[in-house]
Amino acid sequence: MPNLLQLEGPQRGVLRITLHRPEALNALNTALLGELAEVLASADRDDAIRAVVLTGSRRAFAAGADINEMAERDLVGMLDDPRQRHWAAIARFSKPIVAAINGFTLGGGCELAMHADIRIAGEDAKFGQPEINLGIMPGAGGTQRLVRAVGQALATQMVLTGEPISARRALEAGLISEITQPELTVERATAIAERIAEKAPLAVRLAKEALHKALDTDLATGLRFERHAFTVLAGTADREEGIKAFQEKRRAQFTGR
Repeated sequence: MPNLLQLEGPQRGVLRITLHRPEALNALNTALLGELAEVLASADRDDAIRAVVLTGSRRAFAAGADINEMAERDLVGMLDDPRQRHWAAIARFSKPIVAAINGFTLGGGCELAMHADIRIAGEDAKFGQPEINLGIMPGAGGTQRLVRAVGQALATQMVLTGEPISARRALEAGLISEITQPELTVERATAIAERIAEKAPLAVRLAKEALHKALDTDLATGLRFERHAFTVLAGTADREEGIKAFQEKRRAQFTGR
């Protein structure tokens, strides 16, 4: 079986992962999701990797789940669907993911994009959850993450009509953070990832976890976690280095300790 991902790096602390099923507009079949989960698990253990850029092609980030594969699964097959384990593994990745998005980002592709911490999109990107057109609904976080990303009203419209939104509408709604020319999307995402990779790894990891807490817990619990993480970082060598570098007016050299 050909590799369904193309890997570059790590370079300057950044691993680039490109979805590579061009014949299917990067539709997310079980094999691709499994390969992505394995790559991210390995990247989580690799200290040389401090951030990941995840992208697809100029035509499609990912056009959805693999419908032909889905059609082969009945109710029992769905209950024991290995893709759920792969999605959970992707969600557990502790380092920042910057998604560089062009073209169709639909269904499972939109759900995968929402697993990223930062989303940069080309002007031609289209975001949607069209599952309703097939008599089904999003099943990899599309209803839950989309509400948190764009709000109840727009998420409901997108899920119940199946109609996609443009990159401009996605920016206005908060689904993405920047729009670029399509040919510059990966370059811009990589620049952001490299900037993150320069920071203290433990601080980045705990900051990411605290930001995620804000989405799935109440304010008081989130504030307690934030304060605990802030306190833990007081015992790190990187905190000492960061403060010393600031006082000495030089660039900090963080080691992850």
